[in-house]
Amino acid sequence: MTPYRMLIDGQLVEGARTIPVIDPSTGESFADAHVADETQLDEAVAAAARAFPGWASTSWQKRRECLLRFALRLDEEADYFARLLVREQGKPLSEARFEVDATVRGIRFYADIELKVEIRDHPTGPYEVERQPLGVVAGITPWNFPMILASNKYAPALIAGNTVVLKPAPTTPLTTLELGRLAADVFPRGVLNIVADDNDLGARLTGHPDVAKVSFTGSTITGKAVMRSAVEDMKRVTLELGGNDPAIVLQDADIEAAARGLAAAVFLNAGQVCAAPKRLYIAEEVYEEFQERFVAATREIRLGAGDEEGVTLGPVQNRMQFDKVRALIEEAAKSGTVLTGGHVANRPGFFVEPTIVADLSDEARLVTDEQFGPVVPLLRFTDEGDAIARANQGSFGLGASIWTRDLKRARLLARGISAGSVWINQHTAIHPDIPFGGVKQSGLGSEGGMEGVHEYTRLQVVNAAA
Repeated sequence: MTPYRMLIDGQLVEGARTIPVIDPSTGESFADAHVADETQLDEAVAAAARAFPGWASTSWQKRRECLLRFALRLDEEADYFARLLVREQGKPLSEARFEVDATVRGIRFYADIELKVEIRDHPTGPYEVERQPLGVVAGITPWNFPMILASNKYAPALIAGNTVVLKPAPTTPLTTLELGRLAADVFPRGVLNIVADDNDLGARLTGHPDVAKVSFTGSTITGKAVMRSAVEDMKRVTLELGGNDPAIVLQDADIEAAARGLAAAVFLNAGQVCAAPKRLYIAEEVYEEFQERFVAATREIRLGAGDEEGVTLGPVQNRMQFDKVRALIEEAAKSGTVLTGGHVANRPGFFVEPTIVADLSDEARLVTDEQFGPVVPLLRFTDEGDAIARANQGSFGLGASIWTRDLKRARLLARGISAGSVWINQHTAIHPDIPFGGVKQSGLGSEGGMEGVHEYTRLQVVNAAA
């Protein structure tokens, strides 16, 4: 097996050691990844710090050119990256290809954003408002969408003039490490550094005194640890954390469209999506019809390894998450009614059947916790106000959706939901040119759009005496 190397100061380097990478469809190792020790991590941060003044003073046009060349290289190797993503992450090849293509589109979107000086009028005279880069950015990414979530960090950070140290999740390091191979002769030395670890260097990176900004996507528990580590130096942080998204299907909804749309969103990436619908509230009047159609749509899903023909649902990504999801299903089955699924597949790997559970109370863990797997509860409601109140329960507030034919009514209801994004007749509609972020314990700051680029800048006002 060929080890995958890291990118530090413009050079592809071996790590202090290697770790095995597990194919979740088999549960067996298929590759080795080089991982850094503390010294190499410090070298990566030092390289980024050295490169920052030159990169910050580089023209926007040249920074844009580098990002576009990088996107072109990734596009040229899209099939290779998609197949590697299937092996390390487990998602179906169609979803992997979509992720790679979306990554390319996202890089190109950010490359075209120029932060211009704004001149504002004032009674005492005009003044200038400018967005300045922060310095070294630490980008830490999870295992569910290792490519696109990484690009949401390094692309806006780099176009704004920052330098980056990128660290992938230890269970999905390969596609990120391979980005280093593409980037080595595209960006100046030290501008983009990529280091992997065995889940042991996160705190050192986020607490490093030469890191000015931390952008983290992952669990709320780890996000709180990131915040604590950033306090000492008052680092800027962007945190895209957990979610337990409600979906509300109103009495007048197009039930077939809602059932199929929600089935696609619930089981996307085996349910391992921070903003996936994770608890479905259905109006009593249409509950039975929705349940029948939702179960039927779910039973059309084909479970299997991501590279198998026709597969639409892959395995859960890692053993720890697999055990968590299995425990949640077993617990829910004792107090609720399993409508379909409810078992792990009788094959190697971390496969869980797409599962729907009815008749649970609002206190059941499958309702209150983020399951992050292919299982979802169906819940009845009789009053819209009650549905909104129940949707707002809990500490998360990432996304939500409302399904109805009355768009005016939906927009009014949306404003009563405590979530960073509320979708109408769709769910998980996330695009690089639309800001996305959570409220409550689902995070701080935004990714996407101009707001996502601003997260990697500081405001500077230049005000000259008349």
